[in-house]
Amino acid sequence: MTAAYDYIVVGGGSGGAVAAARLVTKGNARVLLLEAGHSHRHPLLDMPPGIFKMINGSKYMRYHKTVPQPHLDGRVHDIPQGHVLGGGSSVNAQVYMRGRPGDYDAWNELLRENNDNPGWSWSDVLPHFRGMEANNRLAGDLHGTDGEVKVSDPGYVDTMSRWFVQSVQSLGEPYNTDFNGTSQRGVGFYQFTNRNGRRSSTAYAFLEPLKNDSRLTIKLQAEVEKIIVENGRVVGVRYRDQNGVETAHADGEVILAAGALVTPKVLMLSGIGDPSHLAEHDIKVEADLPGVGQNLIDHPEVPITAYANGPHGYYRQGEGWRMLWNGIQYKVFGSGRITSAGVEAGAFVNPRDRTENPTIQAFCVPIVYLDRDAQSELKDGYGVTVTTVVVKPKSRGEVKLASADPADMPIVCPNLLKHEEDMEEMIAGQRFFLEAFRTDPLASRLQRVAIPDAADTSDDALRQHCKRFVKTNYHPAGTARMGADGDTMAVLDAKLRVRGVEGLRVCDMSAVPDINAGNTNAPAMMLGSRCAEFVLQQ
Repeated sequence: MTAAYDYIVVGGGSGGAVAAARLVTKGNARVLLLEAGHSHRHPLLDMPPGIFKMINGSKYMRYHKTVPQPHLDGRVHDIPQGHVLGGGSSVNAQVYMRGRPGDYDAWNELLRENNDNPGWSWSDVLPHFRGMEANNRLAGDLHGTDGEVKVSDPGYVDTMSRWFVQSVQSLGEPYNTDFNGTSQRGVGFYQFTNRNGRRSSTAYAFLEPLKNDSRLTIKLQAEVEKIIVENGRVVGVRYRDQNGVETAHADGEVILAAGALVTPKVLMLSGIGDPSHLAEHDIKVEADLPGVGQNLIDHPEVPITAYANGPHGYYRQGEGWRMLWNGIQYKVFGSGRITSAGVEAGAFVNPRDRTENPTIQAFCVPIVYLDRDAQSELKDGYGVTVTTVVVKPKSRGEVKLASADPADMPIVCPNLLKHEEDMEEMIAGQRFFLEAFRTDPLASRLQRVAIPDAADTSDDALRQHCKRFVKTNYHPAGTARMGADGDTMAVLDAKLRVRGVEGLRVCDMSAVPDINAGNTNAPAMMLGSRCAEFVLQQ
């Protein structure tokens, strides 16, 4: 071993950055943080809408291609993940969403009888959310005001977003002033992890204040190839950086936070996983855990796109004189369109039963959103895209090794919308928001709906549209999940410890038994905070 630390954190994303910072500041520990990606310092990453310039191709994203999906007629689609310090928090649309209390109460019920269970109910995790939050509008029992992460209302709201909010209200949905409040249901404006037009990623919020602290060592473009296990205990890691292959020793623990697609890959390369799968690649078994890489959950999203009948939305605002004017307004006055992440409004609805919890989340984007699958179907222009998302999907996929070579990407099979109930929920969501497009004030500003075919909203037609366009909402989770004692598919115990070995924990979205209803950046930060708490208590 060439270097020794108290703790090694693998992955500097939303969970890993928080865990590393907490171990330094609260534990006075020597921490090595290994991040496979690049520095977070880039103007387009800093400004709220900059990621739209990068989403279809950037070194700050790692693009996982799925295997062909038979239930989607053989489609292969991408799952982009952050490849940068701060992880998803440095490249996401910055929506601040924690999920609903029932998400965490369900985890707690699953883990309730576990040995040494610290509690995972809403009342257990809320102090971590509040402790990290610096909200610019909300306070009280549900919101913090002096944490590290700046949470703000949108700096600019496009009129198309306002018309969307009013049209959904006209369909009977309540106006919701706080999607992280007592109820998710309704339509309104999201809050975001930014302030005054600058992103508040975990890299900026937690790591930047420690940049001159000798207790924290950060290495970028450092790809961990293997967790080193000796006599049943994790003692360090092997990683590759620009200098070649290096090793580092942990006197305490190793914390794995490489994301739900890479964390299981690292575990399996280290001999932790399903013995039969490891044998396929001649990898020695260190811990028999068949659940590694299983239970892949993601929020599926499907677009509805319409063209406007006038110059509404953000079309061409990043070009020519418009870009120059917006840039001047942003730099000189700190205001204008660049202070918006581009996704100001949204909704949580249950189209099939208004009395039950929302089943669909929606994001309103005032552009004709041309992702890779839609580019052949649509031409750019003034318009709006509303994506509908199934918030509690039942479909499950898996992550497997392509080979024993750490340089190979993992094999990813997400199975989006494979469960029939997910498809039925999505179809209902599409039909509901198509009705919103036919409702004023939005309806009178639209020329036509481009996708799906608004003239045919039958189940069969909408099913084909969903199969053609469904993609990730960028929230893979669950591939190294916590579970009850005695559950052979549970990779982690209730304190995020990997079963079968000592000195190893996971604190990214791999760890969750089920996905929360909403965006996953805030829950990932909470997992990092709780993990550091568990380590320091021990």
